[in-house]
Amino acid sequence: MIDLMPTSEEEAAAIVRAHAESGQPLAICGGDSRSGFGNAVVAEGRLRSTGLSGIVAYNPGEMVMTVRAGTPLAELEAALSESGQMLAFEPMDHRPVMGTSGEPTIGGVFAANVSGPRRLIAGAARDSLLGVRFVNGKGEIIKAGGRVMKNVTGLDLVKLVAGSHGTLAFLTEVTFRVPPRPKTEQTVVLSGLNDAEAANAMAAAMALPVEVSGAAHLPLTVTWKFLAGTLPEGEATVLRIEGLAGSVDVRIEKLVAAMSAFATVTRLEQPDSRRLWQEIRDVLPYADGTARPVWRVSVAPGTGHQLVAALRLEAGVDAFYDWQGGLVWMRMEAGPEAELVRRFIKALGGGHATLIRASAEARAVTAAFHPEPEAVAMLSRRVKEKFDPAGIFNPGKMG
Repeated sequence: MIDLMPTSEEEAAAIVRAHAESGQPLAICGGDSRSGFGNAVVAEGRLRSTGLSGIVAYNPGEMVMTVRAGTPLAELEAALSESGQMLAFEPMDHRPVMGTSGEPTIGGVFAANVSGPRRLIAGAARDSLLGVRFVNGKGEIIKAGGRVMKNVTGLDLVKLVAGSHGTLAFLTEVTFRVPPRPKTEQTVVLSGLNDAEAANAMAAAMALPVEVSGAAHLPLTVTWKFLAGTLPEGEATVLRIEGLAGSVDVRIEKLVAAMSAFATVTRLEQPDSRRLWQEIRDVLPYADGTARPVWRVSVAPGTGHQLVAALRLEAGVDAFYDWQGGLVWMRMEAGPEAELVRRFIKALGGGHATLIRASAEARAVTAAFHPEPEAVAMLSRRVKEKFDPAGIFNPGKMG
């Protein structure tokens, strides 16, 4: 595959126009850290954003940053760290679990709508996005949104592009919110709860006025893989609180008092807490160097453990839970079992399952993204036709 790496929007637009006129498809790519994500794309040319790099505008006092889409994520996070700010949605690094290399880019993060443990209070990546510049499938340079949230039409377009996995547009620039980084954090660990008991405990914790910013449950099959096996013995239900030191201490005391009714409670101070949530974010237990199928399943928080229990009656499944149980990371011991997984999700009230990792053979016969209802699929096709009438951007990647 030929890599095409424009260094300006105009150059990118010219490349797209040429491919649209000839009908030649383009694989859209950033730093290639999610290589293989989604359905296979057949294209001779790969349009990469890595030549469009650098911070365009950043005034920490405004808590807004504008950067070119190919900017390495590590570069902008270093700049944010110097100013005591952060990406609120805590994007995961897919490389460990997917076994890929490359360098994650900020455009790739928004194109895939990548979000981590803090999503349950901060929203997804798209919720931090204020504006975008992109090249559509006609080779036109488009600007939507801006540095403040006031252009409703533009903002809708921004939300539409986020999470489209390069099937609608080639992102060239993104503008997003960057709130203050918490001064400190602590994590409360509840030991010995089964999956159902943990779901109840997490629901109770989220209902408290203590601003829990992370809620996950780690069953026995995975607890030993976190913090190099130093978590307390038994299953671990973990709850994070962040903020100013004095505030964190007060809220932690309230949380410990309430959670003591559910299980034995211990605490993790900041260094271990930060490391733990990074390992949860990056799905450390399944970063095992294998091609065993890994699913990312989003369901109602109260039904995640029910889904896993039902699946275990018919297939080999290992799992742990984030987002108060609403995000289930599942590793299958044999094949993906896509029909079974999606049938049970529907039976439990709905949700969606995305195949993150599998062998090439399994990927060839398994839809990576959850099938859309026909009405939604029809709308998606109409949107695709408007953005990319020649159908050259990542054809087939999402459907």
